[in-house]
Amino acid sequence: MTATSGYTVETLRWKNDAIEMIDQRLLPGTKAYVRCDTAACVAAAIRNMVIRGAPAIGVAAAYGIALEARHLKAAFSGQFQTGLDQAFDLLAQSRPTAVNLFWALNRMQLLRRSLSPLEPFEITERLLAEAHAIHKEDIRINQAMGAYGASLLPDGARVMTHCNAGALATAGHGTALGVFRSAVAAGKRLSVIANETRPFLQGARLTAWEMVQENIPVTLITDNMAGHLMQTGGIDAIVVGTDRVAANGDVANKIGTYMIAVLAKRHDIPFYVACPLSTIDLTLETGADIPIEERDINEVKGFRECIWAPEGVSIRNPAFDVTPAELVTALITEKGIITNDRLMAKELKSVVENSPA
Repeated sequence: MTATSGYTVETLRWKNDAIEMIDQRLLPGTKAYVRCDTAACVAAAIRNMVIRGAPAIGVAAAYGIALEARHLKAAFSGQFQTGLDQAFDLLAQSRPTAVNLFWALNRMQLLRRSLSPLEPFEITERLLAEAHAIHKEDIRINQAMGAYGASLLPDGARVMTHCNAGALATAGHGTALGVFRSAVAAGKRLSVIANETRPFLQGARLTAWEMVQENIPVTLITDNMAGHLMQTGGIDAIVVGTDRVAANGDVANKIGTYMIAVLAKRHDIPFYVACPLSTIDLTLETGADIPIEERDINEVKGFRECIWAPEGVSIRNPAFDVTPAELVTALITEKGIITNDRLMAKELKSVVENSPA
């Protein structure tokens, strides 16, 4: 199989005065778009996993604010501002762990406040322009991150990833899978090992689908096979994404990531986290402060119409876990590589604030 880099996943798009998002619940069997023209619709799409992945959630939320402004622009100024306040609150409640959601909403809020003397129509146009800018910036950030990350992978590397940190989790290109795409575009031969990622199967349904579309060799495994492959020498590196990084470098990512990081440490395999700077939350001292979302127990009972758990059983469904900074070989950002020695020296704040553009 020859790897190529010409396939483009259009995770979300602005079309006919609305935002359209691939319904990721239907992949890989059906590729269909959900159309939203209100903040409430976008919030529901985020909450129900139509769109997922921290960067993609942030972009969608920015569009949600712009869409609500378009609905309210004919209202009196007071009604316009009150309606926007409600939209910000609604979107902020859609998912608690992904910090990009709050980063994007804060950026839209700061702009909105700076424009408060203007008429609603003018504010609306500026908010939509800002949402478009956030969309385009995310793709540029992922491409820059991919180029840095590609330098860490040797030619012929067998790389494991967990969940989906691809184009589907972003506005395009991807974070962890963006590293793979960039490495292939640079002429490196890679093979990807995708963990299926219970219980929502993002690895099996989404990561495997993306790699197949792009003809990048991919092997799907169940999550509990990861240790065996590391032990038998089948893995050269691990690259994952993240939904939030605390100030000390602790990383929150899809449930199961911590287990993989521990195994990687045991087997002396580098464990890299592809991390846009917008995902670093300097307001939280450690990973213990990161809110962990508990999702619907029906996701663990079965999948779609197939139910395998007995009625009456107690179920837990934390969607994320936290990997301590000492298990992270490096963070891959759009401004360069933050190595573990810098994380452990508590330099993350200065790296984030002082990195050259």
